[in-house]
Amino acid sequence: MKRVVDHLQVSRFLQVYDSAAIRKGVKISIGFDFHDYVSMTERTPTKGRTYPIFRPDSSPIEFGDGYWIVGVDKNNEVVLVEAARLYDLSNSNLADHLESLKFFYADPSKHAHPDDGCICKAPIARQITGKVVYRGDIWVRGDFRGQGMPKIMEGIMRGVALAMWAPDFMCGLAGTWSVEKRVYDITRCEPGGSILRLVNENIVDDDWLFWTPGEDLIRLVNGCDGSAVALPS
Repeated sequence: MKRVVDHLQVSRFLQVYDSAAIRKGVKISIGFDFHDYVSMTERTPTKGRTYPIFRPDSSPIEFGDGYWIVGVDKNNEVVLVEAARLYDLSNSNLADHLESLKFFYADPSKHAHPDDGCICKAPIARQITGKVVYRGDIWVRGDFRGQGMPKIMEGIMRGVALAMWAPDFMCGLAGTWSVEKRVYDITRCEPGGSILRLVNENIVDDDWLFWTPGEDLIRLVNGCDGSAVALPS
C-alpha cells in the first residue's frame, strides 16, 4: 500500500521532539554508516554490545536501508543511542524472519551457531509484512534516565522512518520490565515476540513485540500540535 507522506508536517513533528531534547541539554544527530555506529557504541561506557542486527560484520545494512541517532551532552559526551533498519518482508512475515534467524544475520548458515534459535509466539507477527522497520539497540546514560528520553527518541525515530520509507509497520522488541514500567508506548504489544538464544553472542532473551502500523505513524505525525511531549522535569 502506497502512502502519501506530508514531509513538511514530518519536519514540524521532528522539531517538537528535537526541541524537547535540547531543553534536556541533549543535542541529537543522525547517521547512516553502521561501521561508525558500532565504533562509537563500543567506546561508550556502560553500553552493552550492539546486537548483530546492526553490526556490519554479521548483518550489513545498505546505505539508505538504516539509520541511527546519537545524543550528546554539553561536554559532547554520548548520553543516548538508538538504531533502525528496514526489512523487505513483501514475501514473508516478521515471525518467519525471526525464526529463520535472518532477522539477526544476513547469512545464518555462515554466522549462526548450530544451537542458535528463535521462537516467535506473538500472533500479530504473522501479519506484519511488507516494508517493516525495526528499531532497537536503545541505550540512555544513567544520569539521563527517568527524564522521558525514550519518548523523545521514539518520536524522532518514528518521524525519520516515516520520511525515509513510509513503512507498512514499525516494530521493536523489549523485555517484560519495560512493559511493567511503561517505558515505551504499549498500546500495541504482545508477549513472546522473540524467545531467543544466540550462543556466540551470549544472548538469551524473552522479549515482547511492540508494533505500529504505517497508518498510525501518519496519524501520529499529522496530529502533532506541539503538546505531544509531556516529559518529567
